Amino acid sequence: MIKKWAVIFISIYQISINVYSQNYSGTVKNAQYYIGRPYVAHTLEANDKEKLIIDTIHVDCTTFVEYVLAKSLFESNQNHPMNFVDYVKLLRYRNGIINGYTSRLHYITEWIDNAVKYDLIEDITSLYSSNTQKINISYMSNNPQYYKHLNNIDNLNKIKEIEHSITNKIIHWIPKDSMKLNGLSYINDGDVIAITTNIKGLDVVHLGFAIYKEDGSLGLLHASSKHKKVLIDPLPLSTLLNDNRRWSGIRVLRMKTH
Repeated sequence: MIKKWAVIFISIYQISINVYSQNYSGTVKNAQYYIGRPYVAHTLEANDKEKLIIDTIHVDCTTFVEYVLAKSLFESNQNHPMNFVDYVKLLRYRNGIINGYTSRLHYITEWIDNAVKYDLIEDITSLYSSNTQKINISYMSNNPQYYKHLNNIDNLNKIKEIEHSITNKIIHWIPKDSMKLNGLSYINDGDVIAITTNIKGLDVVHLGFAIYKEDGSLGLLHASSKHKKVLIDPLPLSTLLNDNRRWSGIRVLRMKTH
């Protein structure tokens, strides 16, 4: 079990909402509980000193996915000594250790690698997609004005080291022109969808959960900056991808149960 954690609790789990009419279980059911909660960016940037913040009322796309996965992992591994907070910490921080701003997994490529390393998720794309790309990471160090903690030169230099360690990694992905309206046979309800980008120096720009709608189309359950809340997007995932020139494709990840 992860010990000696510093945490700020704002709220966990409770809210009464009307959810999508289909009956789901596991990860999707846990994600549905967040529908209607407000999208709020930068909820993890409140402190000068890095602490484990858990705010399940105000979420962005990444914290939403982290909280849902943490609850689902806890529920599916009842014999494991880790609790909800432990899982959030292990998902969010490199090796589950809080050691300043740069110990947080800012780039989703490293976030995925860390979760795979600890057997929390499986990279489904690497199993089923033959499409690969070499990533080049530099966005944060090239745009420090967007990150208040990069005013600190030590943080900036450490981020550069992290970027260098990720750059040239080969990842499997699904180009958006390969996505079908009704999804792909190996994408399941509740899979994490990581949306890749052509923005220079970035790997992934958005996260959400796969959800098949009543009409058979593959949708995205996500914390949307456009709609300012968590929702099942009214547009199919394939349409969302094609309508956004900065979105290049997806990676598909699946929570592991033991």
